[in-house]
Amino acid sequence: MNVYKAINQVQAELSTIGITKSRRNNQGSGYNFRGIDDVYNVVSPLLAKHGLCILPRVLSRECVERHSKSGGALFYVTVEMEFDLVSAEDGSKHTIKTFGEAMDSGDKATNKAMSAAYKYAAFQAFAIPTEGDNDTENQTYEVLGNEDHAFEAQHLDALRDAAMDGLDALQAAFKAIPASPAKTRFWTKHQASLKGAAK
Repeated sequence: MNVYKAINQVQAELSTIGITKSRRNNQGSGYNFRGIDDVYNVVSPLLAKHGLCILPRVLSRECVERHSKSGGALFYVTVEMEFDLVSAEDGSKHTIKTFGEAMDSGDKATNKAMSAAYKYAAFQAFAIPTEGDNDTENQTYEVLGNEDHAFEAQHLDALRDAAMDGLDALQAAFKAIPASPAKTRFWTKHQASLKGAAK
């Protein structure tokens, strides 16, 4: 049952880097959160590295129409979903179930609800912390800093050049770099500027 080994390997790497609450919701009192893009950008390279696939399945969907204070329509959607975590090595799998809820005034409520279900399935299955492991017994800032600095020095200029040829060229160049924790942290830090250059 290699699926559990793969899940553990992804957990181990995520425990050292985490996913910070870098996004801000400014409605009401406001709060910081981790968005679906943050999850994809950090988790996807690790899934590929350790041969683990996440395959979603919608079990049920409920949509209720509500009204905003201004009288406009709001669509409140709840989805019940299962996610098969499958080992690419031997096909063994483990299935997890979550719910997702979302509201939208247009046609995005279901998409948002599915994203919420995926996000919280990943948080719980991989026990993703909001920060990395700062225990100096396990790793030091000096080592991580040197590793990240070396990665940037080796790849940043080349990826900027690739971005000048468009988003597809940037993605191809980044994909060609072997997966590593430094690569994941680099993408979290630089993705916005690189994607901006590619437009």
